[in-house]
Amino acid sequence: MYRIAVLGDYDSIYGFATLGLETFPVSDPEDGAAMLRRLAEGAYGVIYITEALAAGLEKEISRYKTGITPAIIVIPGVSGNTGAGVSGVKKSVEQAVGSDILFSGN
Repeated sequence: MYRIAVLGDYDSIYGFATLGLETFPVSDPEDGAAMLRRLAEGAYGVIYITEALAAGLEKEISRYKTGITPAIIVIPGVSGNTGAGVSGVKKSVEQAVGSDILFSGN
């Protein structure tokens, strides 16, 4: 069975431990890249990563886009929402469906 990990700065992720998710606090992109590789090669099927950390790990995250696992999902951190998480989900849905599902046509 796959496990779920949350990766980012401590203040943004510590609450996820109360939900039973495994948290991995990192303070800089270099440590984040190493931890992401370790988690992706382990038994983790879903890895949540804060937007702030993901911004510095775009190249590393792109390595896992074509595989089935792990699913890397960008989430907002305590510093706020930059829109990167929503943009990533929108892009994935567009790729899967073939069109922009949020386009209103008006």
